[in-house]
Amino acid sequence: MEIGYTLMGEQSGPKELVEAAARAEGAGFDYAVISDHIFPWLDEQGHSPYTWSVLGAVSQVTQRLPLMTYVTCPTRRYHPVVVAQKAATMQLLSDGRFTLGLGAGENLNEHVVGGGWPDVAVRHEMLREAIEIIRALWAGGPVSYRGRHFEFDGARVWDLPETAPPIGVALSGPASAALAGQLADVMIAVEPKAELGRAFDRAGGRGKPRYGQLPVSFDPSVEVARRRAYEQFRWFGGGWRVNAELKDPAAFAAASMASEGRVLFADNVGLSIED
Repeated sequence: MEIGYTLMGEQSGPKELVEAAARAEGAGFDYAVISDHIFPWLDEQGHSPYTWSVLGAVSQVTQRLPLMTYVTCPTRRYHPVVVAQKAATMQLLSDGRFTLGLGAGENLNEHVVGGGWPDVAVRHEMLREAIEIIRALWAGGPVSYRGRHFEFDGARVWDLPETAPPIGVALSGPASAALAGQLADVMIAVEPKAELGRAFDRAGGRGKPRYGQLPVSFDPSVEVARRRAYEQFRWFGGGWRVNAELKDPAAFAAASMASEGRVLFADNVGLSIED
C-alpha cells in the first residue's frame, strides 16, 4: 500500500497548491493527485484554479513525486485532442511521473460550455472514444477520427514522451467499471465499495493498480473537526450518481442540507490510497 496526498483545488489557490505539493514530497508521501474543476462543490470551499497550470508548476518544484489528475473529463470542457497534448506535455515536464486520470465528468464543471448534459450512457460512450483518441495520438503521427461523438482530421501531438502516461479511469458503477477494466491501466474508485474492484477485475483489470480516497478532518477538538467536515465535505453525502448531475455549488448546498448528522470526517487534506 502507498499513501498519497490530494491537492484540493476546491479549497486552496494555485500558489498554495504548489507549495503543498513540495511539502508533501518533503514529508514522504508516495505520490500526489489533483482534482480538475471549474467550480468548487460548495461556496465555503472557495477556490478553483486551473489544474493544468498548477500541475506544470508542481512538476518543477518536485523531483520524485508521481502526479495524477483525479480526475479530468476529456469529453466536454476539454476536447480529447487537447487532453492528449496536455498530458504528453506533463509527462515530459515531470520526467515520466504523470498518470492521466480520466472520468465521465460532472455537470458542475462541464455545463459551462453549453450543449446540455448528456445521459450517463452517452457520457460513457464519449469517454470510450476519448480514450481511443488519446492513445492514438500518443502513438505518434497525424490522426483522423470518425466516431459517434468526435470527428476531426489530421490532429497530431508533436512533443511526445518516450513512455506514454498510464491512463486511470474513475468508476462508480457496473458500466464505468466495465469500461475501466477494458481500457484503463489504473482503477480510480470514487466510493469505498468493494464491488467496484470486483467489477473492475471481471472486466480485465485484475492485477492493475487501484486508487481510493479518504478525506480526513483533524483537530484537537472533535467538535471543531466535525464542524469543518460538515462545512467542507457535506457535498459528498449523495454519492456520485447524484453528484454528477448537480449543476452548481447552490445545488450541492441544497442537496446536502440534510446530511449534517451523517458526515463524520473530512478536511482540506485528502489521503489517497493505492492498493
